[in-house]
Amino acid sequence: MSVLFRVAPLDAAYDRAAFSSGSEPLDCYFREQVTQDVRRRVAACFVALADGQSIAGYYTLASASLLLSGLPASAGKKLPRYPTVPAVRMGRLAVDRAFKGQGLGGALLADALDRTSRSEIAAYALMVDAKDETAAAFYRHHGFIALPDSSLALFLPLATVLPCLKQP
Repeated sequence: MSVLFRVAPLDAAYDRAAFSSGSEPLDCYFREQVTQDVRRRVAACFVALADGQSIAGYYTLASASLLLSGLPASAGKKLPRYPTVPAVRMGRLAVDRAFKGQGLGGALLADALDRTSRSEIAAYALMVDAKDETAAAFYRHHGFIALPDSSLALFLPLATVLPCLKQP
C-alpha cells in the first residue's frame, strides 16, 4: 500500500498522543517536550502527515557547531581555520510503527537535508547523534561520515548534497 505524506512544521492541532515509534525516549520527547523546545526556539520540529492530520513521523533540527579539530583530516583541511564550523543538528528522527518499512525515514532525512541546504543561514553540515549502531548504519547508508572520536556521531557536508537537490 502506498501512502502519500506531506511534511509540515509541527502544529498544536496535530494529535501527538497516538504516535508510537517503538522507542520510548523518542515517543516521550514527542509527546511531552517538543512543543516547549519549539516555543523556546531551541529546536524546530517537522512532521510527516498521512491522511491530512495523522502523524506518521517527525524530525527536529537545531543550530549547532562542529569542532574543526574533531573532523576527519580530509574534511578539515578544506575549511577555514576557525575553531568551529556551523552545522545543523538533526536531534531526533522517528517513524510511527504503522508506517515503518515504507521509506519514510529516508524521506524525512531528505526533507531535512533539503530544508537545511535551502536555508539562507550558512551551515557546513547536517550532523546527527545516532542512538545506536542500527541508526548509525541508516545514516552511513545515506552518506553520513562518522566523526573520528565517536562512531555514533555523524555528519554530512551539505556541499555534497546540493548538486543532488538541484537536479530536476
